[in-house]
Amino acid sequence: MRLRFQLLVFMVLRTILNTMHRMVYPFLAVFARGLGVDVATLSFVVTARSLFGMFAPLLGAITDQRGRRFGMLLAVVLFTAGMGLVALAPSFVTFSIALLLAILSKYLFDPSMQAYFGDRVPYEKRGTALAVTEVAWSLAFIAGVPLVGYLISAYGWSAPFPLLAGLGLGMFAVIWWMIPRNDPASPQPTIGSVKNVRAVLTNLPALAGISIALWASAANELVNLIFGVWLEDSFGLKIAALAGASAVIGFSELGGEGLVALTTDRLGKPRALALGLTGNILAALLLPVVGRTEIGALVGLFLFYITFEYVLVSHIPLMTEVMPGARATLLSFNVTGHSLGRMIGALLATFIYQRFGFLPVTWIAILFNGFALLALGELTQKVVIVSRILAWLGRTKGSET
Repeated sequence: MRLRFQLLVFMVLRTILNTMHRMVYPFLAVFARGLGVDVATLSFVVTARSLFGMFAPLLGAITDQRGRRFGMLLAVVLFTAGMGLVALAPSFVTFSIALLLAILSKYLFDPSMQAYFGDRVPYEKRGTALAVTEVAWSLAFIAGVPLVGYLISAYGWSAPFPLLAGLGLGMFAVIWWMIPRNDPASPQPTIGSVKNVRAVLTNLPALAGISIALWASAANELVNLIFGVWLEDSFGLKIAALAGASAVIGFSELGGEGLVALTTDRLGKPRALALGLTGNILAALLLPVVGRTEIGALVGLFLFYITFEYVLVSHIPLMTEVMPGARATLLSFNVTGHSLGRMIGALLATFIYQRFGFLPVTWIAILFNGFALLALGELTQKVVIVSRILAWLGRTKGSET
């Protein structure tokens, strides 16, 4: 019962963190106007934010050394500091710093939390458990982004930041109270952070899994960064309508997380991941076809995001068991894969869209998903071989006894 309660609490806490991360996309043009810069300039800041994923393995090593609780608390401190900066002195500089601090916070918080539950939940049930915490990703679009849209409409572009800073303080208090300082379920802190990093970089299944994160996130970011601008350019949607569109996407992602909870543990993580990547390719093919009307565009985005969310959430429990001895470090490298993918997508998205339109954006997304499927084949092959060896060793040990 205590573990279920913690899963629900972390779902709420991550909704707060993810709202800051996700509100940039639908309101990219709105923030740019408020800050007095153009969309291309602000998209470079988003690209720099993704580049900070290069530091994620160092943050994961901290979590393996100092413990899951320390990693989560430090993450919340970074988040609150960034939000407080904009609340006190709103400007392009403080906004940019806040984006960077918030993404460092996410890169530290998510692997710490995933490793925390990876230590406690059996692998055969881990897909369902982590899917609960991933609901926070969709809730950020369903509840967080519409609230941000209301605050911006009523009080200006910087209005969400004082609220987020206050919620950050509340998050710190909740984690301090809920997670024991010395939890016997957690592995003992180690001093082998460099060894863990080296082990990840020389492990072929781990590298294949990380590359899946890179290519799938690059495909998603191509559409993610542009969809608000595309809807505004194509149909003249304004702040309130963009917030509504974000809620539609949030419900699609909630559906993806629900499907993971229902099916991934039953299908098997690799098979579910392959199904999600194939579905995302089909959705990207369909998006420009149905996106000629406002309703069609929202339907296409719904399908694109539900399939990507299925990919994302199926991938996490698979990665938690690739290297259990360096779990937080590998999950941090996985975050690096996602961030590098987002950086690639962000670098290409505005360039392709402004010069060639929306259709080529979806073509490149399809190509990247194809690369992810190839990497999954490599990962699956290695995992199957290792599983068969372990099963054989288990049978041998049983026969000896």
